[in-house]
Amino acid sequence: MKKLFLSGLFVLLTSSAFAKGLALSTGVLDYSDDKKKAGFLEGTYSFGEDKAFETSIGKLVPITGAMLTGDNASMVYAGYKIDYKIGNFLISPSFTPGYYDEGDGKDLGHNIEFKSQINLGWNFGDKSNFGLSYSHISNASIGDKNPGANNIAFTFYTQY
Repeated sequence: MKKLFLSGLFVLLTSSAFAKGLALSTGVLDYSDDKKKAGFLEGTYSFGEDKAFETSIGKLVPITGAMLTGDNASMVYAGYKIDYKIGNFLISPSFTPGYYDEGDGKDLGHNIEFKSQINLGWNFGDKSNFGLSYSHISNASIGDKNPGANNIAFTFYTQY
C-alpha cells in the first residue's frame, strides 16, 4: 500500500501542469543520532508564483514533496516556502506538515509530523541554485513521545 501511495504521489507531483520548480536533495536524517541516522533522498515541487499569496513577510509559495530514507522511513508533505533573494544568495525558509512512516528507521512518535526547513543557496543563472539545507522534523508533542530529527542536506533547485 505504501509503494502504491508513493507512486501515485510521484505521478501527481511530476505533472507539469502547475509545477514551477523542482528541488532535489540528499543528506542525512537525524545526523545527531548515531544509532538511527540514515541517508535520504527527497524531491520537492514548488508551485508558481501565480499560486502564491502575499503576506506581510513575503510571498508564500505552495510546495509539496516526498522523502525516502535508506532504512525505508518515508514522509510526504505539503506546505509553504518564502524566497528571499540578496544578489545571487537565496534564503528560503519553509514549513510543511506531513505524514511520516518510520519503516525500519527512527520512531518519531507519531505519523503526523511537521518539517521546518531553511535552505541557503547560491543562484547560478536565472533559474537554478545549489545550496545547503537544515531541517527539523517534529510532531509538536501530539504523540506520546517527540524525539524529533535534525537533518542536513545538499539541495539543487531548478525552475521550469
